[in-house]
This record gives sequence, C-alpha cells and structure tokens, in this order.
Amino acid sequence: MCTPGHATDASEQLDAAIERARAGERLRFVVGVGHGQCTCEGAAFEYAFNVEQKLTQAGVRENTELVYLSNEPELGDFGVGGMSFRTKGGDIPGQQWMSSLFRERGIRAITRAAVTAVEPQTIRYVQEDGSPQALDFDFAMLLPPFRGVALTAYDRDGYDVSDRFFAPSGFMKVDADYSPKPYAQWSAKDWPTTYQVPGYPTMFAVGIAFAPPHAISQPLSTPEGVAIAPAPPRTGMPSGAMGKAAALNIAEMIRTGTSIARHGASMAELPAACIASTGTGFARGSAVAMTMTPIVPDFEARPTSHGRDPDHTTGEVGLAAHWLKRMLHTAFLYKAKAYPLWYLIPE
Repeated sequence: MCTPGHATDASEQLDAAIERARAGERLRFVVGVGHGQCTCEGAAFEYAFNVEQKLTQAGVRENTELVYLSNEPELGDFGVGGMSFRTKGGDIPGQQWMSSLFRERGIRAITRAAVTAVEPQTIRYVQEDGSPQALDFDFAMLLPPFRGVALTAYDRDGYDVSDRFFAPSGFMKVDADYSPKPYAQWSAKDWPTTYQVPGYPTMFAVGIAFAPPHAISQPLSTPEGVAIAPAPPRTGMPSGAMGKAAALNIAEMIRTGTSIARHGASMAELPAACIASTGTGFARGSAVAMTMTPIVPDFEARPTSHGRDPDHTTGEVGLAAHWLKRMLHTAFLYKAKAYPLWYLIPE
C-alpha cells in the first residue's frame, strides 16, 4: 500500500476475492506487517478494519475469515509500548481496549510474529518461541519495513564514512544517544531534540529520515535470534513538529549566521494524536481516536502511569472520530497545497 500502483493492484485483487466469496468459496484474508521489525502497525490496523467493513457490506462476511498478523507484543502496542487509555468509563489498558474491538468485528489476531517468507497463497512466520508457522491466504496485504535510501558518504580523501552518518537501516544519525544499552537502561533522554547531524550543524534529518536510538516497545526475539520488535513510528504529527522545528532553526541560521539550534521537538516531550479508521461512511463510518503525551514514555518522570500523562492519553471509538478523521484529511491536504492562511493549521 506504499505506492499508487500497490493500492490499485490491492483494490483489484480484493474485489476479485469478494466475487469468489459471493460464488460460495470460503476465503481467508490476512492483513498485517511483513517483517519482524516493521513499524506503522496502525496502517495495517486501519486496512484490516476497512476490509472487514467492505466484506460485510458486500454480504460475504460469513464466507470469510479475517486475520491480523503483527509483530506487536500485544494488541494496542503500535510500536509505542502500548498505553493505558483514559475513557469515560475509567482507565483501560490498551490491550484490553483493542482486544474488545477485534472480538466485536470477529477479526483473529496473531501477535509476536515475524514473517520470514511469502509464497503464493502461504505466509511463513515464526513466533517468540521459535516455532515455524504457516498461514494460507486467498488475499493478503502486508506492510514492508521502512529503510533509508542507501546513501553513501565519503570524506575529502575519498574514504567511505557512511557508518559515521547512517545506521545499518540507512537512517541518518542525529543528536541522539546511540550507545548500546540493555532495555532496562533505555531512557527518554536518549531521544534527539534538534535532529542535527553531530559535527554538521547545518544537516538535519526529521521524521522517518532519522535513526531512532532504540525501540520504544520492549524488543523480543526467537531463540535463533530473529527479531520481533516493532520499530518506533515517526510519521504524521511528530514529523510535522520535527519539520517545523528544523525549518525554524534553518531560517534562524540563515538570518543570523548562528550554528546553534534553539528550537526542538523531542518525541520524549511531543504529544501525538492518531485517528485510525475502522470503517468509512458519512453515517455508518467509525474510527478510533487516540492521544498520548508524550510519544516516548518517560518512566522516570511518570513511573506510575505507563510513562505518560494519564489525562492526555485517551481513546474513543465511534462515528464522531470518523468525521474528525475526514476533517483532518481535508485540513492536511489544504495545508500541503499552501492555500490561503495554510500556516494557521497546526501540525
């Protein structure tokens, strides 16, 4: 689903599978992530629930099985270590909240999975205990892992110094603490603030371009060392905030000649809002609206509330959230096209 061609092809294949189900075939649809270290599980989550709605509207839901395949340690992790939602009914663990939504829609979830191969009509994966698994499918959509663009850096003498600038994933190293540490020693202070490349104050990498210092979720692996660890999500609202901070710093450098960046946007301080569609339609649509503060939990500052501010970490699901998502789509495109007063729309 990462290019228009992917989306068009997936749409055609989905329609063909629905016609097979209408003819009476029993089909399995699999939606999820295609690698043990994928990120942006929310995109797969959205796709799964919109497919479920389309199958229901087509009248073939009873002839289909829908499976959500994820590398998350548990439902509701989303690569941010999960969260506890403050709702009108009280505080609810994210796993419990999401599990009830999956049960309501009849979607079977498989978590702690790392896909190792995709063959015609069969997905092969391993789980935390190392046991090999196979999942047959009639239609599948698996997200690929993100990678950098494979740039190579050379010094003035022609030596390859790429490892100075880029992590093995191809993402650029910035003002973060990349020293190897056990999970118990990871800290919110490890995360970058200005997104400047060390030693090169006029070089910045924001959003998906920068290399995270570590995962946010607790990493898992099989006995054979296959990683099952969602990478930190860095798209959407966080990217907008990082980009704005970098732009302000660049403008200030040009105007004043300074090399000091005064504007920052650490994910350990930034709030985030995410609205995941669970079905389209002006009158019958629904979405999950989630907020969290901050994105990277700070267990030192908030040891009793999952590392986040409980008053600003919330979750709601329903039609109103769908309308809000529609409104945000419109506002995003308006701002992206720089229409009049675009700058008044926040990140």
